Amino acid sequence: MSSSRGNPGADNAESELLDPKHQLPAVMARNEKTVDDGFWKKMVRVAGKIPFAEEAAAAWYCARDPETPTRVRATLLAALAYFVMPVDFIPDIVAAFGFTDDATVLMAAIGLVSSYMKPRHREAARKALGLPPADEKN
Repeated sequence: MSSSRGNPGADNAESELLDPKHQLPAVMARNEKTVDDGFWKKMVRVAGKIPFAEEAAAAWYCARDPETPTRVRATLLAALAYFVMPVDFIPDIVAAFGFTDDATVLMAAIGLVSSYMKPRHREAARKALGLPPADEKN
């Protein structure tokens, strides 16, 4: 029995809130806050220890780009939020395996949306990480 007895519009409002098209903005906003609060803090600590630092930073720049479509931003923000979250399926302190789940989630997301990651995102990532521009690599 519904708790909205006596208020016929409440059932409809509840079903609308459970509709994914209404949940996405809230979930995306929560992921965006998580990423904003923790991404660069974590990158400073771990960038030299993870082989996917450049891809993660490029994903961050792509997710922050207003020209990136919302569904792509949502995908990248979800993967980046997982990377930032302190609770992992495999804790980051586990030697050799700690970042494998983060890398898997992030690489899967990037694989889905890679066509939206522009050279400007990759160059900004390299610059932020103190790496030479791509055309200067050996």
